[in-house]
Amino acid sequence: MEQHEIIRIPSVGQPRREQLRQQCYNVRIDVFHREQGFPLDTEIDELDETAEHFLLRLLPSLRPIGTIRASRTSNTDYYKLSRLAVLNDYRKLHFGRELVLALHDWVTTDALSRGETSAKVVAHSQIPAIAFYAKFGYTPEGDQFDEDGAPHRKMVVHLPISR
Repeated sequence: MEQHEIIRIPSVGQPRREQLRQQCYNVRIDVFHREQGFPLDTEIDELDETAEHFLLRLLPSLRPIGTIRASRTSNTDYYKLSRLAVLNDYRKLHFGRELVLALHDWVTTDALSRGETSAKVVAHSQIPAIAFYAKFGYTPEGDQFDEDGAPHRKMVVHLPISR
């Protein structure tokens, strides 16, 4: 497997945040806009400013090849997994799996700091990716729906939190 690292993008106001977050955006634009044809104006949204972003990059080159985003708004009781993207040439190397596990680790740590005993994570999965999320224990909820012009399904997992 290629040498790589997954880093959490620094918080608002921290050095290098904008540069590293832009690398996440670039991967997302390559995958969702250029490859899959989603509108460019839907790629950056209101969650991006406060979300936790993770960037997967090759070593030693630091070439960005994957990203995932986690968010939790004050008016919800769940975390949202979104914008999981891995460049096409690297998809068969299980980097998507590593990104989801990194997000789950962050969710677990964050939920523990809040004193919670479990954490609900919600993803809006494109229909072809449902089986991918099922491997992590995600189960479908509700009916299929359209998001940005493509069919999606809400997928949910409950992560146990242990002290």
